[in-house]
Amino acid sequence: MIGVILFGAFIVMLLAAVPIGVALGLAGTLAIVLAGQSILAVPTNVYAGIAKYPLIAIPMFVLVGSVFDRTGVALRLVRFATALVGAGRGALATVSVLVAMVIGGISGSGPATSAAVGQVVTRSMIKDGYPRSFIASTVGAAAATDILIPPSIAFIIYAVMVPGVSVPAIFAAGMFPGILAGCAIIVPILIISWIKDFGGKTRGTEDALTVWGTFKEAIWGLMAPVVILGGMRTGAFTPTEAAVMAVAYGLFIGFFVYRTLTMRDVYEMLVEAGELSAVILIVVALASVFAWSTSTLGIVEPIAKWIVGLGLGQYGTIALLMIALIIIGMFLDGVSIFLILLPVLIPIANSFGWDLVWFGVLLTMKIAIGQFTPPLAVNLMVSCRIAQVPMESTIPWVFWMIIAMFVALAMVVAVPDIALWLPRTLGY
Repeated sequence: MIGVILFGAFIVMLLAAVPIGVALGLAGTLAIVLAGQSILAVPTNVYAGIAKYPLIAIPMFVLVGSVFDRTGVALRLVRFATALVGAGRGALATVSVLVAMVIGGISGSGPATSAAVGQVVTRSMIKDGYPRSFIASTVGAAAATDILIPPSIAFIIYAVMVPGVSVPAIFAAGMFPGILAGCAIIVPILIISWIKDFGGKTRGTEDALTVWGTFKEAIWGLMAPVVILGGMRTGAFTPTEAAVMAVAYGLFIGFFVYRTLTMRDVYEMLVEAGELSAVILIVVALASVFAWSTSTLGIVEPIAKWIVGLGLGQYGTIALLMIALIIIGMFLDGVSIFLILLPVLIPIANSFGWDLVWFGVLLTMKIAIGQFTPPLAVNLMVSCRIAQVPMESTIPWVFWMIIAMFVALAMVVAVPDIALWLPRTLGY
């Protein structure tokens, strides 16, 4: 009964537009009180929820995204990718996906990447003959790869919450599935562009870009993921220290290489990153109360046993979780979903003996699909605002990109080594 009240109160508060962090904290507190537990469990769990060293990386990676956005790295990456891919139908749309994947190796936030890439490519794609709704669909879908390609804020939360999963291991496991997801999205983009004759209207301008010239401009941005991931692999610094190094690297580029940053920009970036990080960490802290109440009050185990007891087998259970998480992903971001559902999902994974690193990648891919699935897709919301189109206009285009991501997800389900080969090879 307490479990019904817990989830019921949470859903009612969400429908009443209560902020998700507050809804999680209040619902968890209500369950603790009704169960006769000490109310002191609330402040204790709020503190314990964020008193974890790996979480320090979150504000830093949020700041990294702002730094690289303002330095002009995204624009230079677009120019280089355009020179590399060339002009023609679907070329600039393909460029936007490739750039989003590289930015994903810097910021780790889907909506942030959707904003950064959308602001850079939207005007050029309109001039090149793409409809605004197609542009919004492309950018929103491309940005979904960012929670898969390390560094990923969602991966950090997963590693913190799941015992036995390290941040470097889940980062390495997300690399190939993230690339696979990006390539999968490019396929329908190219097919649609060729059939509908999208792109290739500004060939003269694009032909003026040389690969070597644009590469020299973009090399500093291309090296950022190498610095972040290479430093972790060589043991030069931990994931948390890597985030700090990435900020220092970005500031160095902005002040001394591109010379596009001012002290005023630094102040604005710090304020922006501080606000966004505070929102994330407040949700993490209050969700700890919710998670503690579900586990301590014995709410999780019956739910997990019920799902396992449906007799669907491991692939049937994965399909059920796939449908549920994609639907939930339309309404909530990946961090919130992990905080709410991981206490239920991990016992299910353990009952089937699934590798928890592989399972984390699967969950993240499902959430990524939800982030650009209408009606309340967070990435698509940002790209539609930039392209100035209603979200419903993207449905004919984004539907095919969702199908492509489903195919990529099915491949990772069928071949776990797509995710597990790299962390195993690196010794994680």
